[in-house]
Amino acid sequence: MAANRRIAILGAGKIGESLLAGLLSSGWRKPADIVVTGRREERLAELKERHGVDGTLDNASAVAGVGLIVIAVKPQDFDVLLGEVGGLITPEQTVLSVAAAIPTSQIEARLTNGVPVVRAMPNAPALVHEGIAGLCAGAHAGDEHLDLAEEVLTHLGAVARVPETYMDAVTAVSGSGPAYFALLAEAMIEAGILLGLGRETSTQLVVQTMLGTAKLLRDEKMHPVELREAVTSPGGTTIRAIRELEQAGVRAAFLNAIQAAMERSRELAAGEQ
Repeated sequence: MAANRRIAILGAGKIGESLLAGLLSSGWRKPADIVVTGRREERLAELKERHGVDGTLDNASAVAGVGLIVIAVKPQDFDVLLGEVGGLITPEQTVLSVAAAIPTSQIEARLTNGVPVVRAMPNAPALVHEGIAGLCAGAHAGDEHLDLAEEVLTHLGAVARVPETYMDAVTAVSGSGPAYFALLAEAMIEAGILLGLGRETSTQLVVQTMLGTAKLLRDEKMHPVELREAVTSPGGTTIRAIRELEQAGVRAAFLNAIQAAMERSRELAAGEQ
C-alpha cells in the first residue's frame, strides 16, 4: 500500500467521524488506509467497531508515513496538538486543517518549513454529507494539495475555493449559516402553532419546505428572485407576508448579522477572546 494513500485524522469528534464515514462509504479509501486519533480509548474502540479503522491516543505515531494529515481538533486544542506533531510532519505530506478561525500562517509557524497547509471551513450539514466547505491554500500549498483536499472534502458535501482573506466571510455565511436557517425554521414552526397547527405537523411543513426550496435553488438553478416571484401572485397571501417582512427590516437585519459574524471571526483569528 502506497504511503501517500494513507490518511491520519487527528481528532475523533463529529467532523472527524463524518469525514471518516464519507471516505469509507464512497469506497475512496479502505479502513486500512486511515488512522484516527482521540483522547479516550472508549471513543477509539467505538470508531473501530463502527468503521473498522485503527485508532490511537498517540498523535505522533499517527502522522508517521501518511500522505495526508487532517487536523480536526477544536481550536483550543490546536497548540497542544501541534506541539506534539509539528516537528514530525515533512514537506512531502499535506496538512488539511478543518479547525475554525486558525489561519494557515499560524499553523505553518508550528510546522517544519515548507510543509503544504490547506485550510477548510466546513459546516454542520457535513454530518449528513450535505455540507459546504470554504477552502484556501497556505504559503506552500499548490494546486495538487488543494485538489487532494477538495477530493477529501467532497465526501462531506460541496467545496468552494476562496483566497484566505475571504475565509472569515465564508465562516459568517456558511459556517454560521445553519443557525440562521434554524432560527428561521423555529420562528415559522411557532407561527404554525399560533395558527392552530400541531407542533409535529408545523415542523414537518416547515422543514420539508426548506429542503424543497434549497433543492429548487441548487438542482434547478432557480434564482432566489425567480422562485420568490413564482410563488408571489398579485394581491395574494405571499405578497402580504413579504411586505410585513420588508417593513420589519428582515433583509437589512441579515446583512448586518452576517457582517457582525465576519467581524467576530476576524477577532477570533487574531486571538481576541
